[in-house]
Amino acid sequence: MNRTPPPASARRIAGAALAACLLWAGPGLAQTAPPSAPQPAPILSGSDRFHPVLARSGMVASQEATATRVGRDILAAGGNAVDAAVAVGFALAVTLPRAGNIGGGGFMLVHMADSGDTQALDYRELAPAAASRDMFLDAEGNADSEKSRYSGLAVGVPGTVAGFHAAHARHGSGRFSFADLIAPAIALARDGFPVSDDLSGSLKQAHPRLSKDPAALATFYKADGGFYEPGETLRQPQLAATLQKIADEGPDGFYKGPVAEAIAARVREGGGDMTADDLAAYEAKWRTPVSGNYRGYEVVSMPPPSSGGVHLVEILNMLEPFDLAASGSGSAATLHVMAEAMKRAYADRSEFLGDPDFVGIPVKGLTSKTYAASRMDGFDPEKATPADGLAPGKPAPYESEETTHYSVVDGQGNAVSNTYTLNFSYGVGMMAGDTGILLNNELDDFSAKPGVPNAYGLIGGDANAVAPRKRPLSSMSPTLVFRDGRLVLATGSPGGSRIITTVLQIILNVVDHGMNIAEATAAPRMHHQWLPDEIRIEEGFSPDTLAILRERGHTVEERATMGSTQSVMAVENSLAGASDPRVQGALAAGY
Repeated sequence: MNRTPPPASARRIAGAALAACLLWAGPGLAQTAPPSAPQPAPILSGSDRFHPVLARSGMVASQEATATRVGRDILAAGGNAVDAAVAVGFALAVTLPRAGNIGGGGFMLVHMADSGDTQALDYRELAPAAASRDMFLDAEGNADSEKSRYSGLAVGVPGTVAGFHAAHARHGSGRFSFADLIAPAIALARDGFPVSDDLSGSLKQAHPRLSKDPAALATFYKADGGFYEPGETLRQPQLAATLQKIADEGPDGFYKGPVAEAIAARVREGGGDMTADDLAAYEAKWRTPVSGNYRGYEVVSMPPPSSGGVHLVEILNMLEPFDLAASGSGSAATLHVMAEAMKRAYADRSEFLGDPDFVGIPVKGLTSKTYAASRMDGFDPEKATPADGLAPGKPAPYESEETTHYSVVDGQGNAVSNTYTLNFSYGVGMMAGDTGILLNNELDDFSAKPGVPNAYGLIGGDANAVAPRKRPLSSMSPTLVFRDGRLVLATGSPGGSRIITTVLQIILNVVDHGMNIAEATAAPRMHHQWLPDEIRIEEGFSPDTLAILRERGHTVEERATMGSTQSVMAVENSLAGASDPRVQGALAAGY
């Protein structure tokens, strides 16, 4: 959920890719669904502008090339998708330090082809036992963003190490030990790796924050205070030692003993109240995924405390009665109904979503097609619904920006979709003693005060209020799509509040608009989150389309690019991978 814009060079790359996708205003929207969904697009269908990476025996798509190659090599050596995913996750903690992490947390979807079972692994961060509902308020009772974003109070108990260990223990191939999968990351941290353009640029941008922390300053900048330039070698020996400890001792090497004590001490030094006992008590949780059906495709995504799966399915349910294929990709009619569905779902998000271990969440109601139809009762195909005229619905009667994502599919059809984060770029900007671990500021995702927006403009309610050992609400949406029981797509994205709508548009581009996964990835994106009441767009939409949307009452604002999807699509007895052109250094690679 990175709030730092990408380097100018990355924006130019994205702009060039997106400018090739200029779209048109299109016909009016018919509210009649086609009798059957189109089949998945052939991997080389569509235009010749964008082509995916092809392989038959395994594919990894991640936001950083070195980590992608680590995962590919694990697959080539006989590991399965879970083995490769764990290795990629640890490698990203070294090579993509602004988001890859062992000091944060996230969500993983795991599909095992032999059983046909898909499970959701919640390794989201936890509030410490000493957390309290009002801990982010100032003396006057107002939300204090300095406390929730930049102090020790913002740090949640990290979940990544426990999550990766749980995934490997349950679904690893047995060919690699947990230590084997950490070994590539240890080597990268100990011996170093060439700094990419993207990493060099992000460290320069983050210097004002990271330079305030002596350990972070010593790790990411030269002894004379200079910056690492592209091609130079960055070594992280302290992180290597911590990773080695985890390899030797398993999760206890992180959650107990010197590492846990160093994390807790740094949090307290920063004004928080975390203890070593908080770390020792952490547990990752296996949960039942959220699923829905869209035009004959089964869409499986992350359940609460992620809002991603619930609202992805809710939006798809609202869109299914409309013939988006006929109205066309990027047309004013298509974008209009997408915006109207998005704003209704985000209004619901503000009221109903939180940690299911603490509050009751009407998941079945929110994902009901009947409820979706009721939410679209007031839809006007020619006029926008003002956000102040929309309130959260009543789903109960229907009950019967730094994040990174990677996707892995192996030759047996096992798949992992994983999204994890430190929250802001480089998290809270604090490093835990001599561990080399950057700490998250994930507790900003709680509602500091119900009705007050967080860093991403999202409104929250009592369901997402702070409480001891509670998990904050998230938008992370690792997603798998199936057709007739067979895997079609693994996808996901970073992007804060825009994650849900970014993943949505990958699905719509493939299912409704017949794009191959590279085209679906490069196509320009839009977003509406209820408040603020505006359609956010990327460069690449037709000015005529935008004029029609404004005539219908929408406020339309062009802003920075959204998301960094990393996707693998299974079609034609092959695997097609696509990494987002919006960021530098991303890579899809197979064998």
